[in-house]
Amino acid sequence: MAQTIGIKDMRAFFAIVEEGNISHAAIRLGIAQPALSRQMKHLEENLQVKLFERGSRRIRLTEAGQVLYNRVENILGLVDGTVREIKEIGSGTKGSIRIGTITTSGAMILPDLIAEFRKLYPDVTFEIWEAEGARIIELLDSRLIEIAITRTQVDNLNYDLLVLPNEPLVVVMNSKSLCGADKETVRLEELKNQPMIIPLRWKSNFVAACRKLDFEPKIICVSDSIVQDLLMVKMNLGAALIPFSGRRLLTDGNLISKRIVEPDMTTHTVVAWRKNQTLSSSCKNFIELFKKMFMPKEID
Repeated sequence: MAQTIGIKDMRAFFAIVEEGNISHAAIRLGIAQPALSRQMKHLEENLQVKLFERGSRRIRLTEAGQVLYNRVENILGLVDGTVREIKEIGSGTKGSIRIGTITTSGAMILPDLIAEFRKLYPDVTFEIWEAEGARIIELLDSRLIEIAITRTQVDNLNYDLLVLPNEPLVVVMNSKSLCGADKETVRLEELKNQPMIIPLRWKSNFVAACRKLDFEPKIICVSDSIVQDLLMVKMNLGAALIPFSGRRLLTDGNLISKRIVEPDMTTHTVVAWRKNQTLSSSCKNFIELFKKMFMPKEID
């Protein structure tokens, strides 16, 4: 017959050793003393070894009992710690949140959001994947991430969505090659001879708007990397099209941003997660905080 010991026996044995006698351990465990004595006798018979030295008012362990006590202390610590960790993950106070984001939206949302979230849940960690919009949706579909933050068009059939209000597009220029008469804005027509660096997701709309004004834009580069785009502007290779919120990435005083007008051009950020995927509690808490911080308040 297999010699086994269960968690219930471990807890009973551990309580006896810690309390120093069976009667106190029985009170701690909420069971009758005779029942606890029988349980320990059965455990010794099952293990085929004596665990206690008899004949002393206070429990004394045999050598085998001491070995068992050392092992049981570690095992119960691991079991209790695991149960506690699982409960904390279930309540959203621990765990990891996996997010995929494009650069501009991530720069606008994540620093402030994570800082506030960690005040509430300091033991929750983050995994952040950065890529262009279509790739972010692929990561979401493959379940490598739980939340997607993108400017890509996302359907509401397979995903739950939070859509932020529209924000203007701006043109970032090198101070050596400024165009446009106004300090804050630039008319689209004034970009006629300006070499442009355009993200792929806005290229078709930008080109169409330019053609309505009877000119073909001078697009020298199509790039979805805002960091690369701004570096090229810094090197005075052209002007880059970015969202208004992306201006917080401008750390070089030689880079100037102007909002596009006549016509106004806008974009928006979408936060998405799969409808058929069960979100972790931490992730649900993160989405709720996002709503409080960034979504427009409803007016009664």
